[in-house]
Amino acid sequence: MHMADALVSTTVAGTMYACSALVAGYSIKKLKTDEIDHKIPVMGVMGAFVFAAQMINFTIPGTGSSGHLIGGMMLSAILGPEAAFLTLTAVLAIQCLVFADGGLMALGCNMWNMGFYGCFVGYLVWRAFIRGGMTRWRIVVSSVIGCVLALQLGAFSVTLETLASGITDLPFATFVAFMQPIHLAIGLVEGLITAAVLLFVFQARPTLLHGYGQEKEGQVKTSFVVSVMALATVVTGGFLSLLASSHPDGLEWSIEKVTGSTELEPFTSLHLVAAQIQEKVALLSDYDFQNGTGGWGTSFSGIVGGLLVLMVCVAIGFIVIKMKKAGK
Repeated sequence: MHMADALVSTTVAGTMYACSALVAGYSIKKLKTDEIDHKIPVMGVMGAFVFAAQMINFTIPGTGSSGHLIGGMMLSAILGPEAAFLTLTAVLAIQCLVFADGGLMALGCNMWNMGFYGCFVGYLVWRAFIRGGMTRWRIVVSSVIGCVLALQLGAFSVTLETLASGITDLPFATFVAFMQPIHLAIGLVEGLITAAVLLFVFQARPTLLHGYGQEKEGQVKTSFVVSVMALATVVTGGFLSLLASSHPDGLEWSIEKVTGSTELEPFTSLHLVAAQIQEKVALLSDYDFQNGTGGWGTSFSGIVGGLLVLMVCVAIGFIVIKMKKAGK
């Protein structure tokens, strides 16, 4: 659901950057009142895992489309919504700047559409279900409902931002008619993937899940869970990413159904400037080397991208701690 710059006007781009920045500021302020030291390694590893998992597009049968994990619901169930939003923001920023995945002007939109709904709305669903006690059934149902709701809201926001921008020939009603059903299917798959990961955490160390409560006997150490997720990140980004579907994702598929092409032309000189900047800084555009080596480039991108996300998330954690100590 990564929006391209050609979908958004400068006004909408600026507005959504401001909205996402406000959420990021709120998240940092909330985390300064929390003991986040223990969250930092989890933020880093889970952020890296989400980055790697987003590289695997899964085919939606019978549609010619594909989808990928967003990860907001998963992150919020483990880290809480504020740390989850900052973690997913790091993922989206690395994807945009290093891999040219999603437009530079549209980055604020993508943070909102994928980060805000997945992390904050998804968390509300999580809390609603586990309030009466955390069970495997509640984890599965909350994961599916939370992911579906977040994807539906995110997809609808894409169409609203495109409509408000007014720089494409995409008819709003037709665009919505394609966007919502395809992202319903994607949300269902993401919900099942999210449930599988959360069930593993619940079995191994349930206190890592946000809102679980007291320690209990039989839990493995947090370091074990972090190590397993780190290994899963390497396997997913370095190897499983090679199996990603070649079909266009839900947004590209919807655009193609309406216009006959997945590509839209930039609208203003600012769009061209943003594209030029992104072209210069994105050293691994499209998750590959510049000479297009295919498999090796994809594997390298998956591992390097995961490491970059891990480092940025850890840096964010330490910056919040430093701000807290400085009383800012």
